[in-house]
Amino acid sequence: MTIDYRWRGPLTDPELDALHTGGFGGEGDPPAEPTPWRARLERHSLGWVTARRTADGALVGFVNLAWDGGAHAFLLDTVVSPDTRRRGVATRLVAEAADGARAAGCTWLHVDFEPHLRPLYLDACGLRATDAGLSAL
Repeated sequence: MTIDYRWRGPLTDPELDALHTGGFGGEGDPPAEPTPWRARLERHSLGWVTARRTADGALVGFVNLAWDGGAHAFLLDTVVSPDTRRRGVATRLVAEAADGARAAGCTWLHVDFEPHLRPLYLDACGLRATDAGLSAL
């Protein structure tokens, strides 16, 4: 399977909703009213990376790169469709996002993740563990 990765790649709100629903284990259909992803990305992100299957153009992966406008970039919403996992897509998405952050002058890349994702972020992507704080609001 060939995958095309694009910095700030085109995407639609419904297709990103569908990827999130399938990729994050949501049940049922995507929301009836599409989430305004594109507007959020344009307003709050340094960039994002899309991964599309070249055979049919399907969106099979995505990562958002938020930032503080300076040295710090933050990975958010790394997601790969279940039928495309275990092929290095998430690792490549993170690498492409890191390249985009570096090109923008960022010197730090942050990510929060659940324990089962340690092998992806720390082993495959080369990030290092740090202490962090979190509060549910």
